[in-house]
Amino acid sequence: MNERFTITTPIYYVNDKPHIGHAYTTILADVLARYHRLLGDDTFFLTGTDEHGQKVQKAAEKAGITPREQADQTVVRFQDLWKKLEITHDDFIRTTEERHTKVVQDILQDLYDRGEIYKAEYDGLYDVTSETFITEKDLPEGKSVEDLPNITRIKETNYFFRMSKYQDWLIEYIEQNPSFILPSFRRNETLGFLRKPLQDLCISRPKSRLNWGIELPFDSDYVCYVWFDALVNYISAPGYLRDDDRFAKWWPCDIHLIGKDILTTHTVYWPTMLKAMGVEQPRTIFAHGWWLFGEAKMSKSLGNVVNPMDLIEAYGVDAFRYFVTTEMIPGQDASFSEDAFIRRYNADLANDLGNLLSRLSNMIGRYCDGKLPDGNRTFDDGSPERLLWNDVQIAVDAMASAVNDLRIDQGATAAVSAVKNINRYLEIKQPWTLAKQEQHEELHRTLYTAAEALRVASALLFPVMPSKMGEVRHALGLDATRPDIARLKEFGVLQPGTAITPPGSLFPRIEREKATDTEPPGSVQPPEPPRSANKAPKEKAESGAAVPGVITIEDVAKVEMRTARVVDAEAIKGADKLLRLEVMIGDKRRQIVAGIALHYKPDDLIGKTVVVITNLKPAKLRGVESNGMLLAATRGEKLTLITVDREISSGATVR
Repeated sequence: MNERFTITTPIYYVNDKPHIGHAYTTILADVLARYHRLLGDDTFFLTGTDEHGQKVQKAAEKAGITPREQADQTVVRFQDLWKKLEITHDDFIRTTEERHTKVVQDILQDLYDRGEIYKAEYDGLYDVTSETFITEKDLPEGKSVEDLPNITRIKETNYFFRMSKYQDWLIEYIEQNPSFILPSFRRNETLGFLRKPLQDLCISRPKSRLNWGIELPFDSDYVCYVWFDALVNYISAPGYLRDDDRFAKWWPCDIHLIGKDILTTHTVYWPTMLKAMGVEQPRTIFAHGWWLFGEAKMSKSLGNVVNPMDLIEAYGVDAFRYFVTTEMIPGQDASFSEDAFIRRYNADLANDLGNLLSRLSNMIGRYCDGKLPDGNRTFDDGSPERLLWNDVQIAVDAMASAVNDLRIDQGATAAVSAVKNINRYLEIKQPWTLAKQEQHEELHRTLYTAAEALRVASALLFPVMPSKMGEVRHALGLDATRPDIARLKEFGVLQPGTAITPPGSLFPRIEREKATDTEPPGSVQPPEPPRSANKAPKEKAESGAAVPGVITIEDVAKVEMRTARVVDAEAIKGADKLLRLEVMIGDKRRQIVAGIALHYKPDDLIGKTVVVITNLKPAKLRGVESNGMLLAATRGEKLTLITVDREISSGATVR
């Protein structure tokens, strides 16, 4: 690892509010910055806003305000969102700040004085959307200028940067530095672009056409082209030409994190600009993919942009951070859908992580008076404890590789896999059975080992979900603000006797459609059919017609029943008849509310294998969601749960 680490995001246009693409780039940069800080690296994380140019000027004109007012009003949306997303940037630069504009002007003057910038007439095509001059060969295949409303012909005098002068140098530099542009297919894309003759870069706009920009220091009739202005932020913020010591500390940048749509500006314009200035190149420019809505890129014109604020309000900041971090493979496109969001949330966060903390703290509370037991801290080869700890260490190594390889999605997935393995470990050891059998030493070993494994998993996931993992760590009696990454390979960090704080619901399960029933779903048996169901109908029914009181084999087939093992149970406050159960159906965890409190105590249920109807619509009872129905037999006031007569794994189909 580096002793210092510098990472940047693109600076974002202030012509509109931020969307999921902006949020993703910034969250990914934040996660990487947090990991490096935990590793002890002196870290500088830069983000900001791009506030000049034609798009901002047009947005201001449309709103009936000045460009400066447009920038001041819109920048707040980004700053507020970054606070909401718990982004820990060290600097936020605005290109309208004097510390930036002065550096841009000094660079322009120096390049002009050295003959790197010259004045010439331009007659050709201009892309209004990207604010770039293009050639005929840059048009989409089979399209003419008349087919593209964003392309116009312009003839005007401007200033140009001698970018073509550095084409051969840039090709050689990219070929000799394979990590300069990542992923590798983006590197090849840039090299493909450089196979064509490189044009000089127009770096000015006449004020007669655009007056919102940084004025050229050598010609007051022109402003600087927005991309030349914007790219300089990466060096103006850390102190170029203003603070030599600070700049030497933070430059070169370790990672420029960008979207693939601005690849050419960052891998062609920017390196040649730096070469002309005599400034060292960034170490890596990493281009991630687009968020798609279905098969289409999200865009304001299509009306399919996802507002991150909406998702945060609905599901929470940490869940949003986790989803975007794990759903997209950096470098490739990813499709967004709310269904995908909910599936990942329920599977990884609600079912695995949230339920693990809940059941572990509840068992420590029930069996150990709420204090972490003093478990045996030695492992026998091949023991469940050794196997679990090996699985956890695989996740530790996977995360270290993920940080180096910019594959945080893989690291986070490995950490959640470790959480799944902790749940499996508890299923194997069955601490509820150990408690009943008064095998206290083995019980304490089991609960301590699970808590230690959760400590490590929470540290690995902390940069992704800082608030929720802080809650996990607080529940375990640990520092909730800064995990000790250096001790992830040590077993026995948690102190026996530590009070384990039962948490609230860490990640409540999400159901798209919630039932409004107020009575318990069968924790009792399905209703008996009418007596007439056992008698033949008096009149023959037409083939396929429904007969009152009679059900068909097709009706029965609609009911899905499976075996389930009860892993936790507790009374629901204020409800004399209701118990909240957690059951394992195969490797899936499910919460069920059952009206059996008058017949069973919570401790009597743990470890039982029961039969559950699994395809019922969820219901909410006394504010607690129930996802299934237990089968039971009743006679008068007596109720007995339906169980199986021999050992069988949970999740087996009941026929």
